[in-house]
Amino acid sequence: MSLKGKIVFITGASAGIGAATAMAFAGEGARLLLAARRAGKLAEVASKALEYGAQAVHSIDLDVRSRHAVQRAIDELPPAWAEIDILVNNAGLSRGMEKLYTGRIEDWEEMIDTNIKGLLYVARAVVPGMVVRERGHVVTLGSMAGEIVYPNGAVYCATKAAARAINDGLREDVLGTPVRVTSVDPGLVETDFSLVRFHGDAGKAAKVYKGITPLTGEDIADVILWAVTRPEHVNIARVSLTSVNQANTLLIHREP
Repeated sequence: MSLKGKIVFITGASAGIGAATAMAFAGEGARLLLAARRAGKLAEVASKALEYGAQAVHSIDLDVRSRHAVQRAIDELPPAWAEIDILVNNAGLSRGMEKLYTGRIEDWEEMIDTNIKGLLYVARAVVPGMVVRERGHVVTLGSMAGEIVYPNGAVYCATKAAARAINDGLREDVLGTPVRVTSVDPGLVETDFSLVRFHGDAGKAAKVYKGITPLTGEDIADVILWAVTRPEHVNIARVSLTSVNQANTLLIHREP
């Protein structure tokens, strides 16, 4: 399936998996609709995507936690960008790593507002158009954390369990249409994820990946690209992947 000229909407596109996914689709000649909160970083990604071969790039300064901002962004798209073919619902984050009974409520709210509500707001704004046009593919960035809860991560894991349920429910709800729905659920991926989780503490973030060879944003982008280029009658429901150093969220082999 050719992606040349297809409109691909990627949230959380300013760094990490989102930016890597933008480059992967750019290399296929897609037209990229990129959204993120960090406008400066997003501009850098957009420029790089054009160098990688994107037909065109349209950027949106967007915080998915605001349902009004999400709907307005979709409603106000220029006509040439309105018919989104592929949505990569990637925006998400983790904050803090404390026991549930000592966690910061502000961290909980940011994760819930981004990872669950933001996911819903974007899907609600984009999917109706796909159903009407009878074409489209939604890719949700999940996590292995949505399958097995790990200590000191209950709320983050809960948000990813919710993302999994939302993704599965959406697949059921579009049954009878050609719209496809896929969840990509990785284990440890070395991006700014841990730096964000630990509020900028680089030392703590580095320890997460110590002694292992983690997945990269490019690894995840490669899987997303594979999923959306299957024949149109094939729907990849879920892809779960880890590095060879990880069996699940609780079992990780670290080299000395």
